[in-house]
Amino acid sequence: MAMKLVRKTAEYKIFLRGDNRYAVQNANGKPVNGEEKVNILIAEELIKVVAPTEASPDVEETVEEVVEETAAEEQAPAEEPAEEEAPADDEEAK
Repeated sequence: MAMKLVRKTAEYKIFLRGDNRYAVQNANGKPVNGEEKVNILIAEELIKVVAPTEASPDVEETVEEVVEETAAEEQAPAEEPAEEEAPADDEEAK
C-alpha cells in the first residue's frame, strides 16, 4: 500500500497511509512522531481533539466496590485445608 501525499509545506509533508492513519515527515525526510506529530495534525485540522467524557456515578461506585472487595481478599489470609497424613504401618515395612 502506498502512502498518498495529503499536504506539503516548507516544514513538513503529511501522508495518508493505507490504514487511514497519518504519517508526517520533516523537511529532511525524517519521520515526525509523538506530541510534535499530533500538534502538526491538529494545526492542519486533520484530526480533532475530543475531551474524555466523565464516567457516570454508577460506574465509579462499581469500580470502588470491586477495589474494596479485592483489598479485603488480599488482607484475609487464604485458609488452605490441611492435608491428612496416613499413618505409617510398621508391619508392611517388614
